[in-house]
Amino acid sequence: MVSSNPLSETLQAKYLALGAALRARLPAGLIVAYSGGVDSAFLLWASEQERKDCGGRLLAVTAVSASLAQVERDDAARFAEMLGVEHRWEETAELSNPDYVRNDLSRCYHCKTELFRLSHSLATRLGYGAIAYGYNASDRGDIRPGHQAATEHGIVAPLDDAQLTKDDIRALMRAFDLPLADKPASPCLSSRLMVGVAVTPQKLRDVEELEAILRRAGLRVFRVRLHEFSGGRWLRLEVAPDEMPGVLAMREEFQQAARARGFGWVTLDLAGYRTGGGTGRVT
Repeated sequence: MVSSNPLSETLQAKYLALGAALRARLPAGLIVAYSGGVDSAFLLWASEQERKDCGGRLLAVTAVSASLAQVERDDAARFAEMLGVEHRWEETAELSNPDYVRNDLSRCYHCKTELFRLSHSLATRLGYGAIAYGYNASDRGDIRPGHQAATEHGIVAPLDDAQLTKDDIRALMRAFDLPLADKPASPCLSSRLMVGVAVTPQKLRDVEELEAILRRAGLRVFRVRLHEFSGGRWLRLEVAPDEMPGVLAMREEFQQAARARGFGWVTLDLAGYRTGGGTGRVT
């Protein structure tokens, strides 16, 4: 597929390096751990371009549990359908793991361990030689317990190998006129629960439903953070600063919805949205 916009020499070199890495994997069969977020969507698209040109086998695998919001499932389904790739939905069982439910700083390690265990089982059963996921060069400076799980399970990271950053990936998606290029970051629902707040299906449903209210109001960049303490439960809204007026305009509706779900307080975080807001390790 030819880009509709010229690529810089550096970005072109990275893109070619990615293609070469994928061509080397596809003949033996490649599984892409695909969440429907920007990084895994681009990895899946690039893999399919190489498969169409050079052959091989490609399978997209999406892990399904209470921590995957319906809006993310819908995005994943639409993009995979647009590509015409083989796509499997696989139920995962991380919520049955006490180490995951405890929700300490290793939660993502246990989540990814379950995903990669399942992916390896599929690869063995269906005859695929490698499993890839969307880790990229921008993730290197972050604390990523999930990457530890990937390393332990021999999962490959072609985007990182090609030195592609998150900005590079979005630039390439725009250059190739791909949907999801401007989709906000979309980690799992469990990331909305502050560290130490035990993960339960009900809490995940509460967060999903409350975030859906913000989405229907037209907000794009936000998180509903769930806090607990000995006296009760409360919510902290992180919103992009330029979208804060939108929250205030519908504060009564949101407050009523929160109280109906047992939350005593709703606060608006004046610092605005930032990554790591669920852990205290903000950037």
